Amino acid sequence: MSGRQRHEPTVEEFVEGIRNGDRHLLSRAITLVESSRPEHERLAHEILDRCLGGGRSSIRIGITGAPGAGKSTFIEALGLDLVRQGKRVTVLAIDPSSSRSKGSILGDKSRMEQLAAHPEAFIRPSASSGFLGGTSPRTHETILLCEAAGYDVVIVETVGVGQSEIVVNSMVDFILLLMLPGSGDELQGIKRGIMEIADLVAVNKADSGRQTIAENSKADFESALRLLPEKHSGWKRKVLLTSALEGSGVSEVWKTVEAFAAAMQQSGEWSEQRREQLRHLLHAIAEERLKREFYRAPQVKTAKGEVEQQVLAGSLSPFTGATELLRAFRRSVGSDGSF
Repeated sequence: MSGRQRHEPTVEEFVEGIRNGDRHLLSRAITLVESSRPEHERLAHEILDRCLGGGRSSIRIGITGAPGAGKSTFIEALGLDLVRQGKRVTVLAIDPSSSRSKGSILGDKSRMEQLAAHPEAFIRPSASSGFLGGTSPRTHETILLCEAAGYDVVIVETVGVGQSEIVVNSMVDFILLLMLPGSGDELQGIKRGIMEIADLVAVNKADSGRQTIAENSKADFESALRLLPEKHSGWKRKVLLTSALEGSGVSEVWKTVEAFAAAMQQSGEWSEQRREQLRHLLHAIAEERLKREFYRAPQVKTAKGEVEQQVLAGSLSPFTGATELLRAFRRSVGSDGSF
């Protein structure tokens, strides 16, 4: 390349581009949101502030399930069905990542080739970077940017690794849990919390030749749901059979999502849930920032090694050690009056 510098868009250019559906600028804005560099964070939040309230009223769907449940194949089938209906679709595919390297180990975009090629679809693989539930506060911020870009449906595919998956419930409207035929006899091994947050259970991979085992699994999950407390008043959760490979049951899932949205909007629970999500995002970002600033504080850095050694040697309790680090943090904050 020549010595020409890459043009950095202004906040106004970002906002205008995002609202006009410029996927390149949307991707760059999401990269800023995901960055931990202070200058990127400031720019990202300026863009977010300007974008709030400027997008369509979307439906946010969280899709979870154990690895092997066929989440990516199902999402592609659902996404293609939606774009054929004239809807614009975003898929945020949250990849598992190492807590040490922060590196993503999956490539969902490469597994949704047809959907990724569609002009009305936007797929963004994103590393979870060690956050519980395979999502982070930045996932929620990304959802807000995608809504500002005019996407009608935002799908969040999560890792599906355990009870911490409940975190996704704080940022979407509807939770779809994908299960496999024959897994009904393993209900005791399913975390109760994941079943409790599901608004719909789909027994996926119910392909031809597996109907009997799929029907048995459906009955098992229906029995399990009856034992759980109600999640939303006026909404009875159910179980559907789907085959993303054969295309069966996918449209029924979307019809169920639409029925759920209509019921929640009529009761007023929809808008109340959105307000609670914003409240959760506010506190999640504050906690993330506070933790980061805590460990960056000069006096905490100085004291941390010695306090850790004393705790490991047994000469200081973890509780007292934590108190010592908090005192060091307060001294750092007091030294210049700011973070």
